[in-house]
Amino acid sequence: MQLKFYQIDAFTSHLFHGNPAGVIPLENWLPDSLMQKIASENNLSETAFFVHEEEHYHIRWFTPEAEVNLCGHATLATAFVLHQKLGVTETTLKFMSKSGPLYVDILESGYALNFPANTLQKIDVPEHACEALGAEPVECYVADDLVCVFSTEAEIASLTPDFLKFKGLPYRGIVATAPGMQVDFVSRWFGPELSVPEDPVTGSAHCSLMPIWAEKLGKQSCHARQISQRSGDLDCTLDGDRVKIIGQAVAFMEGVITLPTSEITLQHA
Repeated sequence: MQLKFYQIDAFTSHLFHGNPAGVIPLENWLPDSLMQKIASENNLSETAFFVHEEEHYHIRWFTPEAEVNLCGHATLATAFVLHQKLGVTETTLKFMSKSGPLYVDILESGYALNFPANTLQKIDVPEHACEALGAEPVECYVADDLVCVFSTEAEIASLTPDFLKFKGLPYRGIVATAPGMQVDFVSRWFGPELSVPEDPVTGSAHCSLMPIWAEKLGKQSCHARQISQRSGDLDCTLDGDRVKIIGQAVAFMEGVITLPTSEITLQHA
C-alpha cells in the first residue's frame, strides 16, 4: 500500500517558520495502531489523517505519542492540502472530529479555522505548575490545558521549563501567556507528556487563550503570536461559543509512504 504524504508549515507564509504538520489522505481508515506508528515515525508534533465522507471530511490527529482530540495547525495544513494539492474548490470545508464539527473557510488572506471555544475554570496557581515552568504566573485557568497568565512578554520568552516535572500532571499541556509588545498577546505551549516538549504554534490552545484575552482586553478580535523558536502568527476572533483563527500555510514536502502488506496484516490482527 502506498499513501500520499504532505508536510506543511502552518500559521506562517514563510518556509521553516510556523508549525510543521504531516497530512495523509486516506480512502479508508487504517488501524489506530498503524496510524500511531506512522505519526511516531514522522516525529512531527501532529500528523493528520482524513477520509472523505459524503459532504464532510473525517479528521484525526496523532502526536508521536498519542491521538489528540483537537489540533489547529494540522487542520489548517489539511485544508491547505485539500485546496492547493488535491483540487478541492469548495470555499468552506467541514470536518468531523472528536471535538465535534470544525470548519475552515478559504480566504484570500489565508485559512479561517472555526473551532469550539473552551470553557475555562479559574484556579489557584498550582505549585507544580510553578515548579515545571520555573516561574510563577499571576493567575491560572484550566480546560484541557493549564493556562498560566504572566505579566510580560519577556517572562514568556525567558521560560526554561523542567520537562521532567511535567510528568503525571493532569493536563494535555501547559500554555504560558502574557500581553504582547507588538501584538495583543503572546504564548508558548509545552506538552512533553505527548512527546511534544514545545509546540511551535498551537492553534487549539487559542480556543482557551482567546476567551481569556477577549475579556481582559475588551476586544473580540486579537492578533496573537506564539513566540517559540520558529514563531507563528494567528488572527483570532471570539464569536459566541466559537473561536475563529486565521492563518497561512506553505508546503515543505510531499512524497509517498510505502507500507508492506505484512505490516498492515499485522496491525489488523
